[in-house]
Amino acid sequence: MTSLRGPNAVDLTLNVNGHDRSVHVPPRFSLLDTLRGPLGLTGTKLVCDEGDCGACTVLIDDRPVYSCLTLAIAAEGRRVETIEGLSQDGTLHPVQEAFVEHDAYQCGFCTPGQVMSVVSLLRAKPDAREDDVRRAVSGNLCRCGAYPNIVAAGVAAAKKKR
Repeated sequence: MTSLRGPNAVDLTLNVNGHDRSVHVPPRFSLLDTLRGPLGLTGTKLVCDEGDCGACTVLIDDRPVYSCLTLAIAAEGRRVETIEGLSQDGTLHPVQEAFVEHDAYQCGFCTPGQVMSVVSLLRAKPDAREDDVRRAVSGNLCRCGAYPNIVAAGVAAAKKKR
């Protein structure tokens, strides 16, 4: 069990990327704090810590959420998926491949959140079109302005799934 001591810390078991992980954290800890801290999963980015940028987007039960606004305790008993959980046996997920192929990343801070938003969309709507991708990533800010490439990557990943 990974732990952060404190008088009011709680024991949680989170299913993260298909593995049950036990943590001992303060009840005020966000899912982002827990992922990046005790669990050491730093692919989910801490940028605004206010729910404004989407860089911390992860999936809970296949739905995108801002992990900076979600308490870790609220994720107990649910499936949490981070960017680290997408690739399998060293092979990139099709959305990750599309991001590489379409140069849909610049500095990389928004990329994990953008990818997770597109993955969620394509699981719910495999035949997604450009407007669907635009809506799916509308809560993810890109300071580098790579939006056209991000949308192109999402559309390309959808075409591969068809």
